[in-house]
This record gives sequence, structure tokens and C-alpha cells, in this order.
Amino acid sequence: MGSPDRGGRLVVVDMQRAFRGKTAWHVPRFDEAAAGIAKLSEASWIPPVYTRFVRDEAEAGSWSAYYARWSEMRLASGSEEWALAVPLPPGATVLDAPTFSKWGPELASAIPEGERMLLAGVATDCCVLSTALAAVDAGRYVTVVSDACAGASDDAHEQALALMQMLSPMCETTTVADLLA
Repeated sequence: MGSPDRGGRLVVVDMQRAFRGKTAWHVPRFDEAAAGIAKLSEASWIPPVYTRFVRDEAEAGSWSAYYARWSEMRLASGSEEWALAVPLPPGATVLDAPTFSKWGPELASAIPEGERMLLAGVATDCCVLSTALAAVDAGRYVTVVSDACAGASDDAHEQALALMQMLSPMCETTTVADLLA
């Protein structure tokens, strides 16, 4: 088995109970993405970075309207729904953010400019897409591991992948098998 480290640092986006359970934000293929992530984490030499979406209870600006629409998800920042629903490998880092994109100074320091970020997680059509776009804008190469991601629906997942593939060579897609070959 190959090592994904040759292709970059693995960043796993928002594999949390809120997206696995039967909530308004349920991601139907969550467990399939988790299986791919487990394979990547197992093969990685460099500890991966995991992110968590955690609601900012201040709901500044348009976030108030967003949470009015998704009132079921107006969970306290300490709610168990925000807990990761996948096991963490030894040495993994966990970064929290109240935004769709997880790109920021902490993640940028883990992925030096010009380096590649391997991106997996949920939802392909929201937080994965937002993180990929911000990382590309910051000059990072991004490889989205398509079968280690899941979207709100299969169609949304495929559409998000197609959008990201249009940014090649800055953003590319691959599969777990191809990455580990």
C-alpha cells in the first residue's frame, strides 16, 4: 500500500455526529466516506488534521438568518452533536471553526504555501468545497479524495466535484485506491 503523504497532508472536514445522525444536516453516505478516510489515515505517516464545524452562538451577520432556516441545528457550541463521529489516529490535530470553510491561519500553517492538501470529509457540496476554494485562493494545491467525501445527495456531491475539477491543476480529484496505489 502506498502512502498518501507523498501526495500531501490529509485534512478531514467535519466528520461529526451532526452530519451522521438523522438531523436536518444528515449526509446519507457519511459511513462510506468514513471508510475511505480510515484507509487514508491508516496509510498516512504524517498525522492528519481533522476539522469540526461548531456553531458560533453569537450568529453574527447573515448567520442569524441561516440558523433561523436551520433552527434544529441551533445547538450549543458544547453539544455532543458537534463531536467527531470517527476515531482519531494518533497525533491528529483537531481544528474548530464556525464557518463553512475551514481554511484559516491554523490550517494554513499545517499546509505550507506550494504544498498539497488532500481533502476528505463532508459535505462535499458545502464545507469541503468552501475549504478547497479558500485553500486554492491561498496558493495551495488541493486534491479532493472523491470517495472519502460525501454530499447532501449523490447529485450534489457529483456537482461539487465537477466544479472543483474545473480548477485543475490547482484543484484535482482522485480516489482512495488511486492515491494508495
